[in-house]
Amino acid sequence: MLRYTLKRLMSLVISLVVSSVVIFAVIEVAPGDPASFMLGVNAQEDTLAALRAELGLDVSKFDRYLNWIGGMLVGDFGTSYTYRTPVSQMIADRLWVSLPLALYALALSTMIAFPAGIYAAARRGKPGDLAVMGATQLGIAVPNFWFAMMLVLIFAINLPWFNAGGFAGWESGLWVGLHSLTLPAIALALPQAAILARVMRSALLDILGEDYMRTARAKGLSRRQALWRHGVRNALIPVLTIIGLQFSFLLAGSIIIEQVFYLPGLGRLVFQAISARDLIVVESVVMLLVFAVITVNFLVDLAYAAVDPRLRSRT
Repeated sequence: MLRYTLKRLMSLVISLVVSSVVIFAVIEVAPGDPASFMLGVNAQEDTLAALRAELGLDVSKFDRYLNWIGGMLVGDFGTSYTYRTPVSQMIADRLWVSLPLALYALALSTMIAFPAGIYAAARRGKPGDLAVMGATQLGIAVPNFWFAMMLVLIFAINLPWFNAGGFAGWESGLWVGLHSLTLPAIALALPQAAILARVMRSALLDILGEDYMRTARAKGLSRRQALWRHGVRNALIPVLTIIGLQFSFLLAGSIIIEQVFYLPGLGRLVFQAISARDLIVVESVVMLLVFAVITVNFLVDLAYAAVDPRLRSRT
């Protein structure tokens, strides 16, 4: 297990280094000068030069990359060009919205998908299975931003049970904060639950056809008992993959939902930073999200090895 972990950890480090180079290169070649954007098209050249020196834009791109990476390694993400505040503080403030939202949505998705997938697999070809598959197909087809607007229309305007947008803040209490995130979490969770339920059903159906499942049935276990005792655990490997990918998506890809509900999260921060040509904020937030994605995949690999020891023996 230690050898397997070290190999995966080395892969994680290499992926982070390559990702940092790609992120920096792609963002730096984007058209537009932050100094010119801040001062306007009529700014004098000496004023632009002074601002570029103040922002650290007057050095070579290679030096800027080294300064950026070196700062991140010690927790210094630089200073925002637009707001003139530490990027680390901006990220920390927004992370307390995006991370709970992603976890909340993932919990809802899992709680919906697991029972639905198991129920459909246990009733393959029956009306219950067809109903679940029809609902999941609809969940995949409907865009989450449209679903988010429908939630606002129904539960914030017609039935004023929730606010149409904004975040009350955790200082108002845990329940108040979760209440503010409920509609966005549902909008994010349902499409992901539809995908996860279909994967769970498919994995269980594959497991039910294995020889050891037939042996369990021959020993006197009912189909339901064999499903719960032997099928669910062995079906977790593909399901864990989807859960890991879903968490990464929910954390990094919720920019549209954050815009719909006016949530001050990381997605909205990136959108605002791109609009203002605040490159240091864009680079740092995207790098943080890539780090989260790669780390989650690393943890999923470790979970694979814990669930299926055969994977450890192959490395």
